[in-house]
Amino acid sequence: MNKNKFNKISQKYNTPLKVQKLIKSFKYNRELEGETLMSAYATFKSKKAHCLEGAILAAALLEPQGYPPLVMSLESIDNLDHVVYVYQKNKRWGSIGCSRDVGLFGRKPVYRSLRNLALSYYEPYIDKTGCIVGYQITDLDSSKSNWRFSKKNIWKLEQHLIDIKHVYFKFNDRRYQALHKRYLNARFSPKKSSWL
Repeated sequence: MNKNKFNKISQKYNTPLKVQKLIKSFKYNRELEGETLMSAYATFKSKKAHCLEGAILAAALLEPQGYPPLVMSLESIDNLDHVVYVYQKNKRWGSIGCSRDVGLFGRKPVYRSLRNLALSYYEPYIDKTGCIVGYQITDLDSSKSNWRFSKKNIWKLEQHLIDIKHVYFKFNDRRYQALHKRYLNARFSPKKSSWL
């Protein structure tokens, strides 16, 4: 597949819902998790993605439709952070996500603020070790990496996400403990997606 063909594919996947469905159809890139950070082009070719690769692909597919290439980094206490693509429609924020957990997929564009969007991931993120403590958005171009078409891993982008200053939530330990206990008692029951 060449770059021109990839650009034509973005005409087929021209809405956030279509892109979320496409990414949901991909195999989760767990076998090489932490060892790959593919560009949008390479991710589409491989038909597999982890959260950041899914966010990158969403950004590349929707950019021709006028959506800026924005991603949100969600920081967790266990350093297993999550990244989603974010977009605005009718002055409301939504997201597109890729995860092993359906509760961490995308959200409809119904959130008045990025903070509210980030908080929508708080409860579904809690598991044995995870809990979101902060968030930040960034334009992928500010990483100065070839995130669209690189044939190599784009570790420069990952470092950019680590380096950006996050906005932190006030941590409610009582709520966290109750949700954590509920998670453990449910024996890791699947979490409901809020979109698809």
